[in-house]
Amino acid sequence: MKNYDLIIIGAGPAGLAAGLYAGRARLNTLIIEKQKNGGQIVITDEIENYPGCIEGETGPSLIDRMVKQTEKFGVDHVFDTVTDMDLSGDVKKLTCLHEEYACKAVIIAAGANPVNIGCPGEKELTGKGVSYCATCDAAFFEDFEVYVVGGGDAAVEEAIYLTKFARKVTIIHRRNELRAAKSIQDKAFANPKLDFMWDTVVEEIKGDGIVESMVVKNVKTGELTEVMADEDDGTFGIFVFIGFKPNTEVFRGHVEMDEKGYILTDPEMRTNIPGVFAAGDIRQKSLRQVVTACADGAIAAVEAGKYIEEM
Repeated sequence: MKNYDLIIIGAGPAGLAAGLYAGRARLNTLIIEKQKNGGQIVITDEIENYPGCIEGETGPSLIDRMVKQTEKFGVDHVFDTVTDMDLSGDVKKLTCLHEEYACKAVIIAAGANPVNIGCPGEKELTGKGVSYCATCDAAFFEDFEVYVVGGGDAAVEEAIYLTKFARKVTIIHRRNELRAAKSIQDKAFANPKLDFMWDTVVEEIKGDGIVESMVVKNVKTGELTEVMADEDDGTFGIFVFIGFKPNTEVFRGHVEMDEKGYILTDPEMRTNIPGVFAAGDIRQKSLRQVVTACADGAIAAVEAGKYIEEM
C-alpha cells in the first residue's frame, strides 16, 4: 500500500488546482485520474472566459500547462479507478483497480458530466456546434441561430442568456409546456428572440466537422423534420441542457450528498467527514466553470493542509 499526505481524486481543473497548491505547500500528493486529464474542459476547442488565458487557448492546451505545473512541484499522477474506500479515522484508505493507497486527507474532485441527448452525431459534433455550456460558448454564435434542448430552469435561463448573442433562439422541448419556474417562463415568453418547438426531440445531428443540420421528431405524430443551417451561415448551435450527473456513485454512503447526488460541503470545501474535502463540479454549487473549479481546488488544498498540520 502506497502512502501519501493527500490524495486528490480527479484531474480536472479542480483537482489540478488542488494539486498545485498542495505541491507548493510541500505536501506529499497524489492525483488519481481514471480516464484522461482535464475532465469536460478537454472537449472545448476554444476558451475565452478563463482569466489570463492565451489567445487561441483550447481545453487541452490549458490542461497540459496545469498538469506540468503540478509535476513541477512534485505531485505524483496515476491513471486508475477508485472502486472502494474507508474514509473514517486518521488514515484514509482508497482501493483502486491496480493499487491500494493510504493518506491523511482526501480531496474528491471527480467532476460531473452533462446528460447527453444520446442521438447519432452528438458525440462527433460536440465542441463543433454542440455545446453544454452557454456561458462558455455563446459568443461563438454571435448573430447565428441556435437551438436549446430542454425545458427546465437551466435550459430556459440559458436560452434567455443566448438571446444576447444569437439572432434567434429556439427551445426544443419534448412536452407541450415548460418545466421551468413560472417567473422564468414569463421572461422567456416575453422575449421576442425566443421561439419554441413543442412535443419535439432531436433524433440525429449531422455535419462534416461542424453542425450542418439536425433531424427532429414530433413525439405525438412521429413526423420527422430535418432542420438545415441557414445557407449564409453554414452552421447553427445546439445547446443541450437536460441535466448534469455528478460522478459520485462510488462515494455514495461515504460522504453526505443532496438528492441529486452532489456532495455537500461548507465554504471551506469540507464534507461531513473530517479530512475529506470536495471541489469542483462534483459539489453542490451555483456555477460550474473552470474558474470556480480552480477556486474550489485551491481552497480545498489549503484547508487539507491545515487539517494535516493539526493532526
